[in-house]
Formats: sequence, structure tokens, C-alpha cells
Amino acid sequence: MTVSTKKIGRTKQNSSLWWMYLPALLFVVFFIVYPFLNGIRISFTNWNGFSQTFDYIGFRQYTRMLTDPDTWTVVRNTLIYGIGSTIFQNVLGLAYALLLNQSVHFKTLTRTIVYLPVIISPLIMGYIWYFFFSYQGGALNDVLIGLGLERINVLGNVDINIWIIVFVNTFQFVGIAMIIYLAGLQSVSRDFYEAAEIDGASSFQKFKNITFPLLMPSITINMVINIIGGLKLFDVIISLTGGGPGNSSQSMSTFMYDLYFGREDAGYAATQGVLMMVIILILSLSALIYFRRKEVEA
Repeated sequence: MTVSTKKIGRTKQNSSLWWMYLPALLFVVFFIVYPFLNGIRISFTNWNGFSQTFDYIGFRQYTRMLTDPDTWTVVRNTLIYGIGSTIFQNVLGLAYALLLNQSVHFKTLTRTIVYLPVIISPLIMGYIWYFFFSYQGGALNDVLIGLGLERINVLGNVDINIWIIVFVNTFQFVGIAMIIYLAGLQSVSRDFYEAAEIDGASSFQKFKNITFPLLMPSITINMVINIIGGLKLFDVIISLTGGGPGNSSQSMSTFMYDLYFGREDAGYAATQGVLMMVIILILSLSALIYFRRKEVEA
């Protein structure tokens, strides 16, 4: 076979591969790229979300966003949901994985129980916990009344309800972090640990110098997934607190929903969406770059 014939065959193969990429590319363009660009366009308008007519008002919505105190409330909440959930999910997920990587009884059952909440809809999970924390008829307050104590309104307390939402989100998705860490642990060769034992290394030293560095790829995956998921939190908030009282537990996702459908202020909702995209992009890319560098160092 001549060189030119090989090149022609390779060109045909590459061409057929591009045709296979086309459906996925079209999906991304129509369902991600176009809505995103259209959202940016809407952010420069005063559209109410339903009218056939609207005006372009320049950067007025962005000026309004930067001077709106509600913006900084929901940004703060969103960062707590994103960063808080990420920390708790990774710490607990790694702890579960380290436990299940040992020779313990009921390993499969434990893994199934921890992962089971992942398959439940976040909206349903939120309602399950709502009936536990609810002020009227909630299981927690029923227990307190049975003990002769007063009811507590944890979902209506602005200092507590945000952390209740973080807890519920962590409870539901810690199983994903656990599975990823468990896969990472099982890929670490036993030879490293045997060599460390010969050198007299303690359990902590083995974790610090062997397990943790070799888990960096798993840590990178979990960090990025958890940050993005936490910053987009919506369903659990809707079912637990509805974003209230006031805007005290709103995330940027629920705030946009309220602006669009509750206040018919689609232009401003789109502006908030642009800000949310920027925050997610900055935090997720920063985490990705930072932990990827740690992988190289390890």
C-alpha cells in the first residue's frame, strides 16, 4: 500500500468520525450554546417573559443587579450551598470509602444504603426531610413535644435553614463521592502499603504519603462535580423552604425562578443567570486547575 493510499484511507476514517460527532455537537449547540447566548441577549432587555414586545435597555439590568441587596444575599447563600456541600460531601465520602475499602462486615449493604438517596429525585428528597423538620406536624417537633419540650422552627430560622439545606444536599449526594473515592482507593497498588509497613510507617503516614496523593484524580473529579452541583442547587430549596422566609434561603437558581415566573421580570432573571454562570465558571475552573496541578505534583 502506498503512502498516498494510506493518507486517503486515514482521511476517510477521520471524515466518518466527524459525522459521528455531529449529533452530539448539534445537541450542545441547540440546547446549551443557543439558550446561553439568548439568555445574554435577554439580559439587555426589559422583557417580562410573556409579552411579544420588549425594549433593549443596555446595561440597566446589570446596574440594578449590582445595587440590589437581594443579589448579595442569594450570592452568599449560593456560595454556602456550593462550598459547604462540597466540603461535607468530600470529607464524608472519603471517610465512607476508607471504611468500605477495609474488610468489614455488611460492606455491600452499607455501600447500597449510602448510595440509595442518589437515585431519589432531589425534589422528593426535600419533601421527605420537610416532613421531618416541619414546624407543624414534623417528626422532629413531635419528638420534642413528646419529651415535654417546645417546638422549634428550624426551617423558618434564617441562621439555621441554610445549613439544613446543605445537610440534605450532602446526605443525598455523598454516595457519589464515596463511589468515586472507593474506585480510586481500589486502584492503588498494595505494594506501596507493604513497602511502607516494612519501613515502619504509621496508618496516618501511609494515608498522608500514599493514599492521599494517589487519590488526587478522584479528589479533582469530586471537587468539580460537587461545586457545580452545589452552586446550581434548586429542587431541595423549593421543597424545604421555598427560598424563605423572605429571600433568606434563596439560591441564585431559585431567585431566577422567582423573578421570571413570580415577578414576570425575565430580563432581570437573565442578568442573574449571567452572574451565576460567571461564578460557576470561575469556581469550577479554579478548582479544576488547582487540583490538576496537585495531581502532577503527586
